[in-house]
Amino acid sequence: MNERYYLRIGRRRLAFATVDATRTEAPVSYTSYLMKPGISVAANLREALRQEPCPLPPAPRTTILIDSPVLMVPVDLYQESDRDMLFSHSFPSRSQDSVMADVVPDLNCVALYAMSHDLRQVCDGYFQQPRYLCAAMPVWRQLHKRSFTGVRAKLYGYFHDERLEVFSFQQNRFKFYNAFDAQRTADSLYFLLYVWRQLNLQQEYDELHLVGNIPGDGEELLRELHRYLKHAYVINPAADYNRLPVTKVAGLDYDLMTLIVKGR
Repeated sequence: MNERYYLRIGRRRLAFATVDATRTEAPVSYTSYLMKPGISVAANLREALRQEPCPLPPAPRTTILIDSPVLMVPVDLYQESDRDMLFSHSFPSRSQDSVMADVVPDLNCVALYAMSHDLRQVCDGYFQQPRYLCAAMPVWRQLHKRSFTGVRAKLYGYFHDERLEVFSFQQNRFKFYNAFDAQRTADSLYFLLYVWRQLNLQQEYDELHLVGNIPGDGEELLRELHRYLKHAYVINPAADYNRLPVTKVAGLDYDLMTLIVKGR
């Protein structure tokens, strides 16, 4: 079997991708499904999987990316028996959900995230032994590798699902990680500069790198950032990934693109 299958579950949208390595010109088939308000994500997924043609078969090689609030725990402090308790204390509104844990060995941490029990039942019932993954993990690992290029300290902003994740690294650990709701340029600017100042980064020397679905066209945010920071950039996935065919797929989320290109 040459195909690999991916499902990405976001806040407003479901995304389905099939990768067939034997097709050199267009190896990625991609479709998205805008979720209907007023019904659960599980119900939306059931409806999407009933469509003709079906976006994904019930295949054993399916990776499911979950966009969810994340709690980072240092790997040396993590106890599996404390998983649910730690997450419910940090996110009380998700206390009834199924809590998942992904070890991120490069960064010596465990990422805790959650999905509803109903959604988990739909996925487990339809797919054959699905593999679950925190949606942003491929991005953390990719940008962690980038952080070793050059000598300047780097801060990263990843935009997805009407949210902004801001993080930086120190050697093989997160130095900072937080996520904010950011649908407007002004909000994004505030959060990025707030974290920049909190980390005591140098405006003439250190770097800020942005990637993902930046509000607007990204030009306004970059223009505003350059009023305060000398080195602010938008990462171009096509240039990073040698203009592979997957970088030309319209609407494909950066985390899913990175997972397809780089693996987990």
